[in-house]
Amino acid sequence: MNRTPLSRFAAVALLVAASVALSAQARPAGASRNWHYGAFVNAGNGLIDRTDFHFLSLGFEGGKNLTPYIHAGPFSGHFEYAVNIMPFWQAYTPAQHTVYIGPTAYGYGGGTYTGFSITPTIFRWDFASSGRKFQPWFQAAGGSLYTTHKFPGTVLVTKGTPGGTSVFNFTPQGGVGFHYFARPNRSLDVGLNAVHISSASLGDKNPGVNASLQLQVGYSWWK
Repeated sequence: MNRTPLSRFAAVALLVAASVALSAQARPAGASRNWHYGAFVNAGNGLIDRTDFHFLSLGFEGGKNLTPYIHAGPFSGHFEYAVNIMPFWQAYTPAQHTVYIGPTAYGYGGGTYTGFSITPTIFRWDFASSGRKFQPWFQAAGGSLYTTHKFPGTVLVTKGTPGGTSVFNFTPQGGVGFHYFARPNRSLDVGLNAVHISSASLGDKNPGVNASLQLQVGYSWWK
């Protein structure tokens, strides 16, 4: 009579042990790491009506885990908060020229733009991984951009009345990527972000860059 409860207890114990083992295997590669810092290079291209706009930047990023590891089936992982700073930011656009659409003249392009960008709010979900080296993630972020002259250029309207854009722009964005842990506390970081650049009408005109696709490759140290 005592064998049945004992057998049930053993079965439950085995199930719990198996669950713990599987959970440990499924923990993300960076689950025990609280924060990281590193450097990156970022390059990309404009889309839609800005395919002749090209971007290049160099920067630094730091991040910290906001939550412990969360069990949520295929979505298991944790939230991370990060910030990046790009002291070198450039956009390569066509030289300034005028495009006429009917009686209206529009300035287009402006050559090379140089600026500084900061993204102070990066909210990233780091997924769990069955391995110890590869950790995928997705993120949403918001930042700002300052350029040494108005980006993306001065707009000319009917009869040549100038309508300026702005040296200040905003950069809402979202993307996907992964950390690859080449060493226990070091990772190669790769991300692909869709970035929108807009002055939010700080200038008289707001042509902006509705969409661009930018690849970020970096290297991080974890603590």
